[in-house]
Amino acid sequence: MRARNFGAEAGFAADLDACRGALRGGSKTFFAASLILPGNVRGPATALYAFCRAVDDAIDLAPEPARALDTVRWRLRRIYDGGPFDDAVDRCFAETVERFAIPRALPEALVEGFEWDAERRRYPDLDALYAYGARVAGAVGAMMAILMGARGAETYARACELGVAMQLTNIARDVGEDARLGRLYLPLDRMRAAGLDPDVFLARPRFDDRVARVVGDVLDAADALYERGVSGIAALPAGCRPAIRAAAFLYAEIGREVARRGFDSISGRAVVAPSRKAAVLLRATLAPPGAPSGPGPAPLPAIARLAEAASLSRRPVPAPPPAWWRLHARAERMIVLFERLAEREQYGNGGD
Repeated sequence: MRARNFGAEAGFAADLDACRGALRGGSKTFFAASLILPGNVRGPATALYAFCRAVDDAIDLAPEPARALDTVRWRLRRIYDGGPFDDAVDRCFAETVERFAIPRALPEALVEGFEWDAERRRYPDLDALYAYGARVAGAVGAMMAILMGARGAETYARACELGVAMQLTNIARDVGEDARLGRLYLPLDRMRAAGLDPDVFLARPRFDDRVARVVGDVLDAADALYERGVSGIAALPAGCRPAIRAAAFLYAEIGREVARRGFDSISGRAVVAPSRKAAVLLRATLAPPGAPSGPGPAPLPAIARLAEAASLSRRPVPAPPPAWWRLHARAERMIVLFERLAEREQYGNGGD
């Protein structure tokens, strides 16, 4: 496949617009953070997230998940063979895979995590939950780090851990929604220690202090991983740091909203108001850039394989961020973002 700049040709630009449209409605946190990515990363990141969302929906909404999984694996084979399925998302992701030398093990790990979802797998403890999060979110973190031109196993490890932290936040937020769909992601040992029978809870999900304790445990684990993941942001190219910091801050804010509700993620779904999102984005954008520190803690065992796989990417270091990343242009972009968020808040469309 011939390399090109993302959006440089009319047909490809239309494909990328289709990817953006798929993310505007259903991935608002990513969409908001992506607006402050450098232009040379924003397009590939959009293609990556659109593919992740498309295959997740294809499996999650399928009447026969096993057959849908086979189709997704076939799509992935075609992408890596250079002949993607005739679909805008697959074509964009195939371009991303080729141009950024994304190791196949990373999207394969993602699909394995979706397979665990289809199996309605349960997780006996936090370590098992980390293994799940590594697949469905850590792999995405590693791929994003590749797109940004990150280097070094430790940087990839921190990116994976940041992804796992975000997945734990999702789990804590969606306890009731998942249970009503027959899914249970809370660690079983924490549930039993709190006096909860997992089968009884799944049959009749009700909020009480025991549930609050377990949800709080999951959010505590997420916070520890946010701290590790955010520490790795300084090792990313300077132009990428604000957007990744924004994504981390926005997801962490979802966890804080769950806590403000007394850890009740059964009676309703925690949503961060657009005005608060705007404040978080401004804080992330204006934060000092930071500098890489020395070696951090050893990576979670669950993500070690992913960090090693990411290290196999041999993409050249990218060029410096484009001209719009100068301070005055960044400010203009943030003003546009705040206007969009305010408009969504006015019309009641402020979901995450």
